[in-house]
Amino acid sequence: MRKIIHADMDAFYASVEQRDNPELRGKPVIVAWKCTRSVVCAASYEARAFGVRSAMPAMRAERLCPTAIFIAPDFPRYREVSRGVREIFRRHTDLIEPVSLDEAYLDVTENKTGLPTATLVARAIRDRIRQELNLTASAGVAPNKFLAKLASDWRKPDGLFVIQPDEVDAFLLPLPVGRLPGVGKVTEEKLAKLGIRTGKELRGLELAVLEHEFGRYGVRLYELARGIDQSEVVPDRPTQSISVEDTIERDLTLDELEPTIRRLAERLWSASRKERRAARTVVLKLKTSEFKTLTRSHTPSYPPSSCEELTAIALKLREHVDLGSQQRYRLVGVGLSNFREPERATAQPVLFE
Repeated sequence: MRKIIHADMDAFYASVEQRDNPELRGKPVIVAWKCTRSVVCAASYEARAFGVRSAMPAMRAERLCPTAIFIAPDFPRYREVSRGVREIFRRHTDLIEPVSLDEAYLDVTENKTGLPTATLVARAIRDRIRQELNLTASAGVAPNKFLAKLASDWRKPDGLFVIQPDEVDAFLLPLPVGRLPGVGKVTEEKLAKLGIRTGKELRGLELAVLEHEFGRYGVRLYELARGIDQSEVVPDRPTQSISVEDTIERDLTLDELEPTIRRLAERLWSASRKERRAARTVVLKLKTSEFKTLTRSHTPSYPPSSCEELTAIALKLREHVDLGSQQRYRLVGVGLSNFREPERATAQPVLFE
């Protein structure tokens, strides 16, 4: 029986801003660029009371909360604070699986500090985060990752919720199916048409029915309804891809995108220097004025060895976009994928996709 903690920092980016600037405390803070195309990176709980949420268009957030204070994101500072949080985690276990800068899974089935229960470990972690970083974190404790994730959201902010092994059914059966991981609006509506709205009703469906209606995800639904999740906490999960993107203030043509692509390539190159493995493939992502997304990629004979090479490849990928010179674009991104160990990054045929 595993003992899993899901730790989730509360309104992380906004909380860091409020911590570092006392004038922002108790006020609605929105971390976002205040412009037409920006989206909300984070919102303080004072702003969330007005309905502001992450990933919401910044202009809509401003309409919902006219008194909000907009702060441009400072990701290097957030990463530094995140490293401090991870250091606190490492005092208790080496089995840490980061999900993002502000959340992670911890397997504390055996912990370094000798605390007898996972609940005490979670409590100790939250106390150190508060005392050392002057921030708050919510935590969920459960026998597996999916339940721990649900539990961490149960008493936010600054909460701790524990699902004991013998309490799984009491927690899951009345739960709305929309709370289950992977059940989005479309799946929830499809389940509702089958008369399924709660975990108990979902558990009543046979596996064959779920597979027929939802394919492979039907097996996952069958397991979730029974509290089954065999996935392990995987520390240092290999990077599959990294990317940066920007929504442009006004729509631009391909030729006009060059300065933006150069700037994004520089950011991407800087971020990629932290990876021990080499990325074989360069990707250019574009979104048209009509919200159509397209990507173009190139795998050179050798991984890009400099920012200049990366930039040149990203710029050349524009030649493989055939929507016409007058087509305008509202978003551009540059990415690296196909990571390989250095010794495996040998020459292969050039391939444009």
